Amino acid sequence: MQISGIMNTALQGMNTEISRAEKAARSIAGGAATAGDPALDMLDLVSADIGFRANAAVFETGADLWEVLATIKRD
Repeated sequence: MQISGIMNTALQGMNTEISRAEKAARSIAGGAATAGDPALDMLDLVSADIGFRANAAVFETGADLWEVLATIKRD
């Protein structure tokens, strides 16, 4: 897999985790109006945060590799 593919996959993962976090936040903010378990919603929110951070680290590593390869190519 190429670096750009890895970065695109990480970006898609970050977007997925943002959607999960927004859904959990809406459910938590809805209070009693929603039938969901608040504890599960909080777990989803924390899990989305961890997933987002992991994907962001992959994206950042890909960007670093891209920069190293560009430097090697110039030299």
